Amino acid sequence: MRRIIASTYATLDGYIDNPHEWSLRFNDEGAQKYSFELTLGADALLLGRVTYEGMAQAWPNMGGNPFADHVNSVAKYVVASEPVDVALWGPATVVPGGELVEAVDRLKQQDGADILIWGSGRLTDELAAAGLLDEYRIWIYPVIKGHGQPLFRPESTGPVQLTATVTFDSGVVVLTYRPSAS
Repeated sequence: MRRIIASTYATLDGYIDNPHEWSLRFNDEGAQKYSFELTLGADALLLGRVTYEGMAQAWPNMGGNPFADHVNSVAKYVVASEPVDVALWGPATVVPGGELVEAVDRLKQQDGADILIWGSGRLTDELAAAGLLDEYRIWIYPVIKGHGQPLFRPESTGPVQLTATVTFDSGVVVLTYRPSAS
């Protein structure tokens, strides 16, 4: 069965918005290698509409390196309750918001590699609540932002089990948690 892994950048004080403004200077060689290996282990991205639309502005213009070429070639599943132009960054398929749990359950049953979620939000909350999220990979950056969109919301409640910790020279720490039964 395929695993679903939510990989999310967060500041030390738990904010996730606009990571391009605060994360890039900390992506040392070790972090880049780890990210590349994580991404190569996946053959699909599962994204919320807002994350997809934001990434669709940049990723199609990147290429010529193994990381970007892989990301641009994998299947993208966009969870949306309103129209989204999947022609912006393909191959992409819309998963209607009301069908999320059933659609992801079918995806997990298919042959293939891991499915990555970039970002965090209602998508990860709903999958965790349904028992479909296998891992959180939370990248903690040595930045205190003071405000913004929090990593977790009140709906995110539930126990987790720490399964791995990786520390990079830049001070970035990746904490891997598995949701556990309450």
